Amino acid sequence: MDLSRVLVMVLSIVASELSHVCTKPLDFVCDSEARGVMNKVKDLEDEMVDCSAVASLPSPIQLPCIRIHKATWEKKSVHERRAEILLSLGTLAQDVRTAKTLIQPGCGLTLLVRLERSINNYVHVVKLLHGEQGELSEPQAKNCLRQDSKDLGLVLKHFGRLLTGKLEWLIGEMAKGC
Repeated sequence: MDLSRVLVMVLSIVASELSHVCTKPLDFVCDSEARGVMNKVKDLEDEMVDCSAVASLPSPIQLPCIRIHKATWEKKSVHERRAEILLSLGTLAQDVRTAKTLIQPGCGLTLLVRLERSINNYVHVVKLLHGEQGELSEPQAKNCLRQDSKDLGLVLKHFGRLLTGKLEWLIGEMAKGC
């Protein structure tokens, strides 16, 4: 592996751990490797195994809607898809913040802090995708049944599927211009 690839990988890892990622939306859309490095769900799941403090969260977290009805999804504009993803990420971040305030210091708190940072990184990047930084108020899919959970493993699973499902489908559409 040449030095420039190693440097890009190291910078991507560092950027994904920051609370506000400074990345260009075009880089995020056109570089699937950079998106893969930014996805910290697997790392968080691995850490969760060693941390019994988060076996059950102190407050329920609303799981993001991860189901995609292909025909309905394809009829939505990029703006609507983006708004739906931001709504899911925003709700998830808010619930993680609440749980974080109720958990005792230790590995559980550290894990929730890292999860919140990861979610906020995605919120930041998705907001920048079309150069729009304002809040979006598009309603989320009406056919999605809301489910709450105190199981961090299930929360991480849904977060990961939101990233590899809806977000990747959105990026796939936007990447046609790369």
